[in-house]
Amino acid sequence: MCITPIRWLVALSIVFAGGCATAPKPLQGQFEPLSADLARQQDALGSAVRWGGEIIAVEADAQQTCFVVLSRNLSPTARPVIKREESLGRFIACRQGFYDPALFAEGRDITVTGRVADYESRKVSNFDYRYPRVAAEVIHLWPERRPADPRHLPPVGMYWRYDPFWFW
Repeated sequence: MCITPIRWLVALSIVFAGGCATAPKPLQGQFEPLSADLARQQDALGSAVRWGGEIIAVEADAQQTCFVVLSRNLSPTARPVIKREESLGRFIACRQGFYDPALFAEGRDITVTGRVADYESRKVSNFDYRYPRVAAEVIHLWPERRPADPRHLPPVGMYWRYDPFWFW
C-alpha cells in the first residue's frame, strides 16, 4: 500500500496540532476578554478574568496574601509575555493563605484566575490609581526565566542573515 502525499500531510498536521501549547489545567476556562486597564476604567465587578504579569509587591499576613501586579499580555500557555515597554495596567490579586514573599518575589511572573471583586485606590507616584482587585481562585507562579547561554546559540553570521544564494 502506497501512502499518498495528502495522507502524509494529514498525519504531520495531526502530530503538530497535538504539540500545540496550551495553558496549565488550573488556568484553563472561559474568561472575559478584559484587560486590567479596561477593568479599572469601567465597572467590571463579578467578571471572570485570567490576568498575569510581573509582581510589583507582595503583602502577606496570616489570613491572606495580596499581590500587586503589573499586567502583561498572556501567551497561549497563559504565561505573561515580556515586553518592558508595554503594560496593560495594574491589578491586585488576593487569595486566602500565606504565600511566601521570598518565593513570590518582586519581578517574578504570575498568572491568576478569579473574579473582579472590588476596586482599591492607591498612589502610584503622585497619581491616584484605581486598582481592580481580583478574588483569586488560582495563583500560578512561573519558573524564573534564565538568559540563554551563548555557547548554545548558532553563530549569527552563518544562519541568521538573509542570503538568497546561500542555498545554491
